[in-house]
Amino acid sequence: MTEATTHTIDAPGAVLTYDVRPGSDADKTPLVMVASPMAAAGFTTLAGHFTDRTVVTYDPRQSERSKLTTDTDPTPETHADDIHRVIQVAVGPGPVDVLASSGGAVNMLAFVAAHPDVVRTLVAHEPPLVSALPDRETALAAIHDVRDTYERDGLGPGMAKFLDLIMLSGEVPADWTDRPAPDPAQFGLPTEDDGSRADPMLGRGHIVNTTGYEPDYAAIKAAPTRVVLAYGVESDGLITQRGAMCVADALGIEATRFPSDHGGFLGGEYGQTGDPDSFAARLREVLDG
Repeated sequence: MTEATTHTIDAPGAVLTYDVRPGSDADKTPLVMVASPMAAAGFTTLAGHFTDRTVVTYDPRQSERSKLTTDTDPTPETHADDIHRVIQVAVGPGPVDVLASSGGAVNMLAFVAAHPDVVRTLVAHEPPLVSALPDRETALAAIHDVRDTYERDGLGPGMAKFLDLIMLSGEVPADWTDRPAPDPAQFGLPTEDDGSRADPMLGRGHIVNTTGYEPDYAAIKAAPTRVVLAYGVESDGLITQRGAMCVADALGIEATRFPSDHGGFLGGEYGQTGDPDSFAARLREVLDG
């Protein structure tokens, strides 16, 4: 696999770090891979399946190598602006293809609305858009409860509630916030509060700003970008899968099945392994149209 070159770029309120892996075929559309809060490292295995294309990855402004220089909590529009800056400096004005996963898929929906002529095909993989769900009120209440628990009690209790929520199949029950809190130890999480509130998932407003974001569906539909809403076959009933289905419905398209689950492209990064070979083959099939 071609070695990645690492670069930085200044953005309002942040210094962003991104990687470029040159492809063997200059005629192939560059492929950008984004997530949030997951950083570029999570795409290492998947990028290795696309050596014919130039592949661009980056760390979102609250994650790993990218540094915040402001106290302002980032929003999907903030991240969309960051991604636009990275694409311009890395590969020029476009067109590019994009695989966007999780919070990155939310950010790229904001991107397409704001920059409609840059992306040729967007594969939005399992966007956790609680705002699009039929049970949005109870689901958003649960999201706020996760955030409040983190701010009050720390990483272990907050992350335990988060994991409990994202493992829930089906609509969020009305009494979810009243149920006994899960034990962090059952997830291998710390039970003591170390005082830190810098977690990229639960801190900096990420979880609330991402899940509560309401895309400009009219602008997305008007854009020339081909948008593909994707979900893992092992994610049926989970919030991320339901989010993909509901966003696809709002855009008047059918969602597309991908192998594995929410982390289907992972090849051991962050201690998780999906089915990256099958995921890459499916992604190539979708991108080739």
